[in-house]
Amino acid sequence: MLIGIPRETLPGETRVAATPETVKKLAQAGHQVQLERGAGLSARYRDGDYEQAGAVLVDAAQALGSELVLKVRRPNTAELAHMKTGSVLLGMLDPFDADGLHTLAQAGLTAFALEAAPRTTRAQSLDVLSSQANLAGYKAVLLATQYYGRIFPMMMTAAGTLKAARVVVLGAGVAGLQAIATARRLGAVVEASDVRPAAREQVESLGGKFIDVPYETDEEREIAQGVGGYARPMPAAWMTRQAALVAERCKQADIVISTALIPGRPAPVLIQPETVAAMKPGSVIVDLAVERGGNCPLSVLDQVVEHDGVTLVGLSNLPALLATDASALYARNLLDFLKLVIDAEGRFALPADDDIITACLVCQDGKVLRSA
Repeated sequence: MLIGIPRETLPGETRVAATPETVKKLAQAGHQVQLERGAGLSARYRDGDYEQAGAVLVDAAQALGSELVLKVRRPNTAELAHMKTGSVLLGMLDPFDADGLHTLAQAGLTAFALEAAPRTTRAQSLDVLSSQANLAGYKAVLLATQYYGRIFPMMMTAAGTLKAARVVVLGAGVAGLQAIATARRLGAVVEASDVRPAAREQVESLGGKFIDVPYETDEEREIAQGVGGYARPMPAAWMTRQAALVAERCKQADIVISTALIPGRPAPVLIQPETVAAMKPGSVIVDLAVERGGNCPLSVLDQVVEHDGVTLVGLSNLPALLATDASALYARNLLDFLKLVIDAEGRFALPADDDIITACLVCQDGKVLRSA
């Protein structure tokens, strides 16, 4: 196949959908790879390295005009103008954006949104959400160290003892668990909250303390199990009890890393303005849910702001701050997905019955196949 890798045009997006490593494997498999000049520079991958791996350097129009296009973010209107009807698109396409999916369908693309892949063992190697969230959780803690005016570990000196930082992590998914692990490695005391009871064991295995909100009804316990590895909206009564407990923990914390998201819905509000006002001066909140409205209403998208002496970090694309590694993982995710849609002769072929393909295929033949 003729495979194109264009440069990402979304402001602040430094990742690239292929690395010299994955280009080499595609070329060895007999595919022709067209890479837009400079596509990997923001991720510290040189054009020359891509050429050595087997790619041909082209302009944006040629890369986008390929049979199969690999992207990080959904193409904009200008990019879609260069894409051919019937071509195949792989990327993070926001499957919950109905208007965006309609635009892709109108362009006549066969499009796969990889973030819609099921949370199953078979899909682990192509799970873009997990690979990128893992890095986001790590970077969130490093950002907290940057804006926090004190150190994380306890330190005993001749001038006295410095106490360890207290970190609260809200949401113990992939990003949250990595944040716990990173904060613990830096010497912080860590607590974490999650609606899913299964998260307790994971939190404690990393050295964190689980903030337990008891379930009062069987309905609450059932909903808390989640679906397909994702959280579900909890009943109002449970959310009220959780909010009160989380507020108390946040008031005592030095750092809050907030990662709670529910697919296709606005981020749940977990940190109220009055909680921020009661936090210690110099405390830091890193809100990883800011792109979906934020777990704190005071967070501002792609800005770092201060309220009542508390710094709120609202940067939305933390993997892009680790572009080299983020691109490497993402490119491998795409490579593994391609194994499902390219047959032994190297041609595009959709399997008749594959749960991963069914979940990720968002549009084909001018129709939107997913209800956003």
